Amino acid sequence: MAQGSSQRPSSRPRSRPHKVAVIVDDGTNPFEVGVVTELFGLPRPELGLPGPLYEVTLCTPTREVRMNHGFFTLTGVPGLDAVDDADTLIVPGRPDNVVPRGAAVLDAIRRTHARGARVMSLCTGSFALAEAGLLDGRRATTHWMWADVFRDLHPRVLLEPDVLFVDEGRILTAAGSAAALDLGLHVIRRDHGAEIANAVSRRLVFAAHRDGGQRQFVERPVPDVPEESLAPLLAWAQERLGEPLTVADLAARAAVSPATLHRRFRAELGTTPLAWLTGERVALACRLIERGEERLDVVAARSGLGTAANLRARVRHETGLSPSAYRRRFGPAAGEAVTV
Repeated sequence: MAQGSSQRPSSRPRSRPHKVAVIVDDGTNPFEVGVVTELFGLPRPELGLPGPLYEVTLCTPTREVRMNHGFFTLTGVPGLDAVDDADTLIVPGRPDNVVPRGAAVLDAIRRTHARGARVMSLCTGSFALAEAGLLDGRRATTHWMWADVFRDLHPRVLLEPDVLFVDEGRILTAAGSAAALDLGLHVIRRDHGAEIANAVSRRLVFAAHRDGGQRQFVERPVPDVPEESLAPLLAWAQERLGEPLTVADLAARAAVSPATLHRRFRAELGTTPLAWLTGERVALACRLIERGEERLDVVAARSGLGTAANLRARVRHETGLSPSAYRRRFGPAAGEAVTV
């Protein structure tokens, strides 16, 4: 998970859905708008919840907005006043990042942040946040192809060009377009816990968790002989996380050497077998805590983390919270069952 703030919104039911406003400016990339609507805008009847998790509103600075490359023109959506009651504002990217954003867009971003709402950028949307002055002295990321341009234009920003996303509490930035999915699922996990985020990821058929610090771009040479996907091995391991499973066991199951397994993990997942295994165990521990298991020794044993001390260290490292704080934040309320 990303190293980020522990200032996470409560996972308890709200009187109304969390309102998300999305600024769609001239040249905005349609993919990122689609990511936002898919993650936050669709109903989730499979969760069995009394209402939607989020309410999404697109808003534009003009009555008509021409999308990237003129694929289509967006009309008939609210103006920028829609940001004024949003809990989260999202700014997608666009390709003409050296062209300044309009004053109305920058003002909408500034006033949203000033009143305490959460602000997120996707891909090169970080240019707009930096232009609005929100990122000065803060960690942030953007698409790796634009890193040098970003540094030249915004030298006061602490740019981290080779991570998927950066969580600075109320300000979050995602790297390339696909990293918008990673950041979106991270935000859903912050807001509603791992069970909900995992359910949404299953609906998307997308990995529920890739480390926020994971590199954006992993060079993968074309193999002489196509290798099998790691998916069967990962599924096998996920069913045995509570067992004393090691990297050597994974390699044996895949019938390869540990070195070959390490190379395949790096190529396909961008991480190591041990880091993946530890991350899966922490995710399982978090799910057990969310479901109401209060005995840390039981959580540690069932998740494969061994001891309560190791559980505490790993959960704090991955989430920024102690297990007890995580339980208060994401665990079921008294008498309330979590069924996802």
